[in-house]
Amino acid sequence: MSSARQRRPYWLSLFLLVALLWLPAALAENAQTPSASQPSRIAWFTDGAEKAGLTMQEVFGGLQTKQYIIETTGTGVAIFDYDNDGWPDIFLVNGTTLEGSPAGKGPTNHLYRNNHDGTFTDVTMQAGLAGAPGWGQGVCVGDYDNTGWEDLYVTYYGKNRLYHNNHGTFTEVAEKAGVAGTGKAWGSGCAFVDYDRDGKLDLMVANYVDFDLATAPKPGERPTCLWKGVPVMCGPRGLKAAKNILYHNRGDGTFEDVSAKSHIDQSAGYYSLSITTVDYDNDGWPDIYVACDSTPSILYRNNHDGTFTDVAVVAGAAFNEDGRAQAGMGSTVADYDGDGNLDIFKTNFSDDTSTLYHNNGDGTFSDATFPAGLGLHTQYLGWGAMFLDFDNDTWPDLLLVNGHVYPEVDKYKLGSNYEEPRILYHNNGNGTFTDISENAGPGITARWSGRGLAIGDLWNNGQLAAVISNMNARPSLLVNQVHNKNHWLEIKSVGTSSNRDGIGARITVKLGKRTLVEEVRSGSSYDSNSDMRVHFGLGTAAKIDDLQIRWPSGLTERFANLSVDSIHTLHEGSGVKQPDPPPRSGTSK
Repeated sequence: MSSARQRRPYWLSLFLLVALLWLPAALAENAQTPSASQPSRIAWFTDGAEKAGLTMQEVFGGLQTKQYIIETTGTGVAIFDYDNDGWPDIFLVNGTTLEGSPAGKGPTNHLYRNNHDGTFTDVTMQAGLAGAPGWGQGVCVGDYDNTGWEDLYVTYYGKNRLYHNNHGTFTEVAEKAGVAGTGKAWGSGCAFVDYDRDGKLDLMVANYVDFDLATAPKPGERPTCLWKGVPVMCGPRGLKAAKNILYHNRGDGTFEDVSAKSHIDQSAGYYSLSITTVDYDNDGWPDIYVACDSTPSILYRNNHDGTFTDVAVVAGAAFNEDGRAQAGMGSTVADYDGDGNLDIFKTNFSDDTSTLYHNNGDGTFSDATFPAGLGLHTQYLGWGAMFLDFDNDTWPDLLLVNGHVYPEVDKYKLGSNYEEPRILYHNNGNGTFTDISENAGPGITARWSGRGLAIGDLWNNGQLAAVISNMNARPSLLVNQVHNKNHWLEIKSVGTSSNRDGIGARITVKLGKRTLVEEVRSGSSYDSNSDMRVHFGLGTAAKIDDLQIRWPSGLTERFANLSVDSIHTLHEGSGVKQPDPPPRSGTSK
């Protein structure tokens, strides 16, 4: 052996050394980039958070164990243009721990300004958003005073915050505006919505549990504090439920609590988590869907007179197809099958499936989870969920964020993992989905205990990215490295008679035989707020045949000659007015 080494030529030894140094790096690179031998790959998501400068650490309860349910819910994410420069920025809600922090040194929410080059700068201090320590939960965006600058509402266990946008800086005004709450509620999801169509954004707030840390039971103390025989944190079952709140915008910078007047408070005994607004019966009035933990879902139907009726049971959106209440977490809306009706998807607890509610077009829904191919994964506990057309082929795909609530599942091997991968479903265009997660890149397969999820075109190039909040870790920024030649279109709505954001506007795009439908929406997913510019993938179509907007005011307009692969800002009143459509029949109203 030694003589063989002595006879080896110098060039061969050098070659072997270089090969040994090069091979690990090449393998690592191949693990991060799509293979050229797989030209049919449509998705390869990588996590670019650290490179982009999203380095904040979410602080949320204990690491190895969660003594109380308050430590488990995590936080939301918002993508919005806070400084009106035309580029979406990122806001991340933060939490705390049971022990708390010294005064002035606690975790804070974070605002990141888009630098237009793929990176972000933390501008929390400059924007006036530092501080506000506590158990932060959800976030929603809306220009509540119609100034043209987006405001922020953040829910807490305790008093909620309303941040008024002063043209790039913020002032906290929740108490003055009347939306801080009593300080005893546990706010979760929220959404701005003009429920009475008066041109001013109102505010819907979901409350989770009537919780008091001082009297809360400890793990194993009650039968409801055991999971698969292991002592775990208690709840929500066994704890008192909380009531949701609806605030009406008075138009003078203040809000009135109309929960009783609107009948929102008549839905009692629910553990509400996330809110998605949707005009499910297409009558021009916004309805409200609430995903609830361990209790049936809520579907508040808008009665056109300032009141709502919970019709979830009769509409088929309260339970799964077995008639069983599930542990709902997040929700999202899209017309997944192209029939012109907006459908609802909801994530649930582990040992269960998520649920897809197909909108039948007559005011009712059918559970289409298994026919659509979405009943595969029962081991994961889902949170954030968003429909998104990541490949711009005109069909909404589906991204799910997962993570368990019990760190003990790892220690006792209870059939799940605390940190779990994401799920990416590709829409097949025939009412079904295919799970492509395993071959969709390390951004999908990496394991985290995720919660909030927001989607946005962060670089104004028609490619949707995802921002995810992760428990006791940095956020994730998922970017698809596979590009295709499909076209796209994005619409920023600006109301005049309607609210300035055009929240609630219904946008319809005609594309040959296809009709694409979506609404401008605040909130949704799990306690998060996505880019409110409405995105349409157009496939190979180099032009659109027609685009119409039905504004919250009731005005319907047609906008012609809109170029593809572009972002268009459309103002109410600047299109061609269309005749009022005939009244719909067969709905549940």
